[in-house]
Amino acid sequence: MLKLEEITVGAEIAGLLPNELATVVAVNKVGENAVTVYYKTHSGAVQEQLLFRENEEKLSVAETGLAWSFDSPSKDFKLALEALRIRMGFLFDPMMAIHTSNVEPLPHQISAVYEAMLPKQPLRFVLADDPGAGKTIMAGLLIKELLMRADAQRILIVAPGSLTEQWQDEMRDKFTIDFKLFSRDQQELSSSGNYFNDENLLIARVDQLARAEDLQQKLQATHWDLIIVDEAHKLSAHRFGNKIDKTQRYELGELLGRITRHFLLMTATPHNGKEDDFRLWLALLDSDRFYGGSRDDAKLDVSDVMRRMVKEELLKFDGTRLFPERRAYTVNYHLSELEASLYGQVTQYVVEEMNRAERLDKQRKGQVGFALTMLQRRLASSPEAIYQSLRRRKERLEKQLKEMKVSARSLAIQEPNSWSADGVFECREPIASYYVERRVDLPENPDDMEDDLSPEEYEQIVDKVVDRSTAAETVQELEKEIQSLKGLEAQAEAVINSGKDCKWEKLSEILQDQPEMHDSSGARRKLIIFTEHRDTLNYLQNKISGLLGSADAVRVIHGSTNRDNRKQIQEDFCNDPDVLILIATDAAGEGVNLQKANLMINYDLPWNPNRLEQRFGRIHRIGQTETCHLWNMVAHETREGEVFQALFKKLEAERESLGGRVFDILGDAFENISLKELLLKAIREGQTPEAKKWMTEKVSEALDTEHLKEIIRRNSLVEQAMTPEMLYAIKEEMDKAEARKLQPCFVRAFFKAAFESVGGQIRSREKGRFEIIHVPPCIRENDRLVGQGRNAIARKYARICFEKEQRRPSNDVPEAAFIHPGHPLMYSLTDYVLMQKRAMLKPGTVMVDPADDGITPSLLFMIDHGIRENEEDKLVSQRLQFVRIRPDGTAQNAGWAPHLDLTDPTSTALELAAAIRNQSWIHRDLELQAIEYASANMAQEHFAEVSERRRKQVDKIESAVRSRLIYGINYWTNRALQLEEEVRAGKQPRLQPYNARQMAEELSNRLRKREVELERMRNVVSKTPNVLGGILVIPQGLLNKVTGAGPFSADPAARARVEQLAMEAVMETERNFGHVVTDVSAEKCGWDITAQIPQRVPGAPLKNARHIEVKGRVKGAQTVTLSRNEICYAVNQKDKFILAIVLVDGEKTEGPFYIRNPFDREPDFGEVSTNYDINFLLSKAVKPEETLECN
Repeated sequence: MLKLEEITVGAEIAGLLPNELATVVAVNKVGENAVTVYYKTHSGAVQEQLLFRENEEKLSVAETGLAWSFDSPSKDFKLALEALRIRMGFLFDPMMAIHTSNVEPLPHQISAVYEAMLPKQPLRFVLADDPGAGKTIMAGLLIKELLMRADAQRILIVAPGSLTEQWQDEMRDKFTIDFKLFSRDQQELSSSGNYFNDENLLIARVDQLARAEDLQQKLQATHWDLIIVDEAHKLSAHRFGNKIDKTQRYELGELLGRITRHFLLMTATPHNGKEDDFRLWLALLDSDRFYGGSRDDAKLDVSDVMRRMVKEELLKFDGTRLFPERRAYTVNYHLSELEASLYGQVTQYVVEEMNRAERLDKQRKGQVGFALTMLQRRLASSPEAIYQSLRRRKERLEKQLKEMKVSARSLAIQEPNSWSADGVFECREPIASYYVERRVDLPENPDDMEDDLSPEEYEQIVDKVVDRSTAAETVQELEKEIQSLKGLEAQAEAVINSGKDCKWEKLSEILQDQPEMHDSSGARRKLIIFTEHRDTLNYLQNKISGLLGSADAVRVIHGSTNRDNRKQIQEDFCNDPDVLILIATDAAGEGVNLQKANLMINYDLPWNPNRLEQRFGRIHRIGQTETCHLWNMVAHETREGEVFQALFKKLEAERESLGGRVFDILGDAFENISLKELLLKAIREGQTPEAKKWMTEKVSEALDTEHLKEIIRRNSLVEQAMTPEMLYAIKEEMDKAEARKLQPCFVRAFFKAAFESVGGQIRSREKGRFEIIHVPPCIRENDRLVGQGRNAIARKYARICFEKEQRRPSNDVPEAAFIHPGHPLMYSLTDYVLMQKRAMLKPGTVMVDPADDGITPSLLFMIDHGIRENEEDKLVSQRLQFVRIRPDGTAQNAGWAPHLDLTDPTSTALELAAAIRNQSWIHRDLELQAIEYASANMAQEHFAEVSERRRKQVDKIESAVRSRLIYGINYWTNRALQLEEEVRAGKQPRLQPYNARQMAEELSNRLRKREVELERMRNVVSKTPNVLGGILVIPQGLLNKVTGAGPFSADPAARARVEQLAMEAVMETERNFGHVVTDVSAEKCGWDITAQIPQRVPGAPLKNARHIEVKGRVKGAQTVTLSRNEICYAVNQKDKFILAIVLVDGEKTEGPFYIRNPFDREPDFGEVSTNYDINFLLSKAVKPEETLECN
């Protein structure tokens, strides 16, 4: 029992927290029978409680004596410490998302996530790398890092409808993150009435949100940690003088920016060529910084809010180009007489109907125009496609005509005037009055449908529109149109029956005669054929199967192919040697990665130039190693064929000067008039010489060399290139992260020990894979409490693994669940262990260092340090490290995880520990000393780094904000003065002076408010370092001295001198090789020296750095001791790792002796260190120069 009056500052109190002592930091008396106590928990958090007399019974002061008793059982201590280390794994592994995801990221992806985005708090950013650069991978890594760092819990991805399923698949398959797809049905079924609040991880369609005010109201009531918008250039707005025309999508973007902390816009085309529009778009990130229109005196600097890299500049880790060369060829073919006649008749029909559609209302005119355009494109696709389209359209209009007549006759009973004098029924009402079927709802711009809808929905809608939409306004007009369709249908059928299909014949020639179709051994290469229409796809499938003599050699993907079948077809095409050709429609081409092929044919040409790059991007993407070839098939005698012929001819000419980049900017080239508009003009007016000349000029203007270079310069606003120096830096950081990461062997060892300690059952299966027979109820229940929206854990798992390479080592084995620190099962297990055993950390424990042959004990303290935002408890950075304190009072950084090299104490070690606890040095305030050292060294360095980064970020934002807003304030102030002069002169200006002054005042208020926010953002605050746990370390040498069981060294200075001489010998050897040498021993990254091999020939592949672990031994020594950590690093780094042994005799050295791949396996968890016979190791050694061949 502890009376309220006896509670004092600094006391360790039991009873305030369950299973944990609390340190009192302040006491405030509240009357005679209550006190407010402020106390610090083990995690460093300061909390308060109001205590009353009735609380005295449960309170007590911790026993006096040593602040650290070091009496926790070592096994429980290690479980608690490993659980904490795994929970805070991102602090040890700065690239944890990479090591726990099913991806192998490239240098530009790593720099985007870990250099450009993660350090920014909050993140307001544009990721604008070229198509095919893997922006979805970058977004997935960002999402996973934020989730693991607890910096994000609620994440919304907004994407075009055609990409939502792809996003869901990528997040689940590559990052094991399960996003839900938003739908109207889910909103209707939501028990809360707002599905956006029900789910923490959600994907929604951009246009579904942009067009629905009710959904925006629901969204307005939510808040998100991160919102990502894909294809964000669609959130567009336009400035006309002082007037701004905002699209629905732009207004959605403004809403999204208001309801999230982190906001990421993803697009490959951020700039549309208009500076004012670009500023408006950037205002979605920061409306103050990018306020107003462009000014001649203001250069737009977006280097801190945008990252852009182009395909041709991307590199692999060895410094070679990431993407191979691209080549495109134009294949012309002639129409037969029957085909030419059919083309002329159908085109005439399309033109006539388009002209009639001009008199219709805007919505119906758009539908009819879209339908006729699609009909014309099907005409160019294949005889089968146009025949089937004409037949379906005729049948649908006939059905519509019949229903209209029935409806009209029923009305005629009530309207006798509808009958003529001779008793014939006359229908004079417009055709719209007799629509029976529901009109197809299209967006304002029907061309947007392909992005807005899923592939299946798009193809279904297109078929409906083509079949139903007509320009006829009376029954008589409709009857006339149907007669025209009957004639065209008969003509198309005649073409099919003739057996003459010139386009197919040309394709057949390519398939059989083109040299690129076969490899050097004569085997047929894999090929992708793109068509725009399902009828043509089916037609080609039959024709090509017959040509190859095998139906199994051909696979098809179209809009109705479901996700599972699409994945299987993709798998078959990439891995089955008998599957040679894939035929796909555009609607199905999104998200299909087929870099196993390097050949492609555009059987049908898209009218959107972006589609050319998107199609080519199916094979010209990350992972492609061969030159990519594309054949574009053109009927150059047709009206649209003439446009394509001119386009490709000009394109080939520009490729000579601009290289492959011309494909990347093709979609931006047609700025003043779209390619679709050119093609439609060609169809409607293409017969006249004037029209042909005009179209040729427009193509030439679009693809003019200077115009294309201007687009490249515009896109290079923040364009970056990956230099060799950047690659060196990224590779070095990757290597350090690999060494510091929670190695799978440690995660596996902890999981098995902790899981079995709570009653779980796990057993081995295949190599590196295990089966969980039973997940204890306590873990499943804990998951329900702490799961935070993650997938619920199962009762059992058929297969699990701890290395991502073991998820599916081959195609003939089932996939295993990858257990890593972010997996729900691991999360629940670590949480439960900490709940049960965290209290073991603060008293501390005793452990033995088997690699230390000295006789001086030491203390290890685990230190946590955080930087938070001012006036908030939001952590912006956190670090976790160990401090070692020796009896002489010296303190030093002990590295990232030194406890992993320590063993459980023997009875002798515990007796030594009891004696040490009576020594005077251990009675000092060692925790305070550890905090002082951490504050003066690690914390100060940490704070300086974070605050400097934050200061630069805020200074840049503030400078831009002040520049834009002050310019606006001055403009409106001067404008108000001008307007007042006009009023005094008797004029009546449209804008009143009051309104101009009001605008200036509003901007002044915005500036003052933003300056306060930025100042608050600039001033980050360092938390006091917090000690989480401690270990009394007994060196093996001291045990040996007491027991007489082995060698020991009582002279630490002599040992340090041996190590120094060994390091100098190795560094001199590496410098003599011309390597750039860095001593990294103080960084505790798993090796002592990094030797970087310079790039001797520009453009040559970069070689891996050499990571050298140095072991200096006095000449005559018999053993070399390596810790479990050192062996694990060696095994994981393979050829990059070198063990260097140097023999020291006084001031002389022998060696170094280099050993490649010294170990072939990771040690078992029980093997904390291993003693190796030095002569055995030297027998495997080679001269240092002999290791140069391996690099």
